[in-house]
Amino acid sequence: MADRCVGRTPRIERQLEVLQRPDTLLMDTQTLPIYGPKTPGRMVELQQRAVRLGGQYVLGTGFLGNGAVVVSDVNFIRIFPTRSLAAVTLGLVKLKPGSNPDQVATRLRALLPADTKVFTRAEIGKAEISYWQTKAPTGIIFGFGVVISIIAGAIILYGTLATQVTRQLPQYATLKAMGYSDGALRGIVVALALITAGIAYLPALAGTLMIYDRLRIAARLPIDMTAARVVGVLAIMLAMAAGSALLAVGKATRADPADLF
Repeated sequence: MADRCVGRTPRIERQLEVLQRPDTLLMDTQTLPIYGPKTPGRMVELQQRAVRLGGQYVLGTGFLGNGAVVVSDVNFIRIFPTRSLAAVTLGLVKLKPGSNPDQVATRLRALLPADTKVFTRAEIGKAEISYWQTKAPTGIIFGFGVVISIIAGAIILYGTLATQVTRQLPQYATLKAMGYSDGALRGIVVALALITAGIAYLPALAGTLMIYDRLRIAARLPIDMTAARVVGVLAIMLAMAAGSALLAVGKATRADPADLF
C-alpha cells in the first residue's frame, strides 16, 4: 500500500492518502508538457485505463524519460493486470544505524540467487554512470564526440602553429645563429601553443556554461560543470596544444641560418 511506499519525497509523504484512492496517481513536476496539464483531478489514460491525477511531486524523470508517475501497489496491479506483486524488480533494504553497507551486501549476495544483483547506494550509482557512459548509445555517441573534438582541435591548432612557424622562419633561423638550441626553439613554439589554447579556453568555458544551463532546463537533468571537469578539460587541452606544437616545430628546428644570406 501507499503507506509502505519506498523512495518517498516530502511531497509524496504529504499525499499518501491520495495514493490510496482507487485509480489515482501522482505525476512528477518535470514530466514534459506533451502529456498535458498537471492539474489535480484531471483524468488521464495509462495503459488503456482511465486514472485520475491526484497531485504532483518533485523527483525527476531520469535521463531519457519524458514523464514519471507514482502509484500505490494496488493501483499498479489495476493498471498492469498481467504483472504480479510477487515478481519483484527492485527492492530496497534499510539498514540499522551503524551497519556496514559493504558487509551487508556481501552477505546478501551469498544468500540470494545468482540472478539477483545486490548493490550498495554507492555501487548502484557507479553502475548507472558506467552503463550510460560505456554501454548506452547516448554515452557512446558523446564519447566519440569528445575524441573527435580533441582530434579536430589538434589538427586546427597544428595548422595554425605550422603557418606561424613558416611565416617566422627567418626569425627562428636568426635565433639558431645566435646560439639557441633546438630545445629552446621547441620551448618557444610550445609556449605559443599554450598561450593560444589558454586564450581560446576562456570564451569556450563561458559558452559551455551557457550550454549547460540551457541543457539543464531542456533535458531536466542536474548537469553541473564541476571544478574537476574544468581542470580536467584544461589539462587535456594543454596536452593537446603541447603535442600539436611539437609536431609543428619541425620546420623551426630545421631552419638554417645560412638561408638568411
